[in-house]
Amino acid sequence: MSTLTIHLPESLKNSIEALAGKEGYTVSQFIASAAGEKLAVVLTMDYLHREIAAGRRADFESYLSAVPDVAPPENDRLD
Repeated sequence: MSTLTIHLPESLKNSIEALAGKEGYTVSQFIASAAGEKLAVVLTMDYLHREIAAGRRADFESYLSAVPDVAPPENDRLD
């Protein structure tokens, strides 16, 4: 583990303390969890962008053409 000093607006600090306490976390646990969630989002977006760049429209069309052209079941309709 390492220590990091951060500067937060007082209102944000107060909100974090209140929410962390309400959820039964320490402020450190709350901030570590929030940072981990943000990191996961950024890494996922990077992964998806790499996958998009590597994809080919012809492959997509090929996979899509293999899907049967039938109406969805009654319990799976959007209308």
